[in-house]
Amino acid sequence: MKADALRGHLDGLLLATLDGRRLHGYAIIEALQQRSGGAVSLPTGTVYPALRRLEKAGYVRSEWSTVGGRQRRSYSLTPSGKSSLENERREWREFTAAIEGVLCGATTAV
Repeated sequence: MKADALRGHLDGLLLATLDGRRLHGYAIIEALQQRSGGAVSLPTGTVYPALRRLEKAGYVRSEWSTVGGRQRRSYSLTPSGKSSLENERREWREFTAAIEGVLCGATTAV
């Protein structure tokens, strides 16, 4: 998938991946790949700064834990993050419906 196609949707993708679960950064990357059938493969240099930005905005929280003797930072949604995700989903449905109408030639009365 072209990186340009994801522009503007990264926050929604990350929030949706965290919906209802707590994941560390690499697990988020793996979940995105799995849920997209391999179409979405983001580098750590894109994901980690975005997670920090979402945390600063209050949409995700993080906590450190030790797994196998290594420190690991896990992320989960805050109530504000859940609300933001719902807005992202609503806007996505509206956007895709409009594009579907244009690309597939659906007609509506004006």
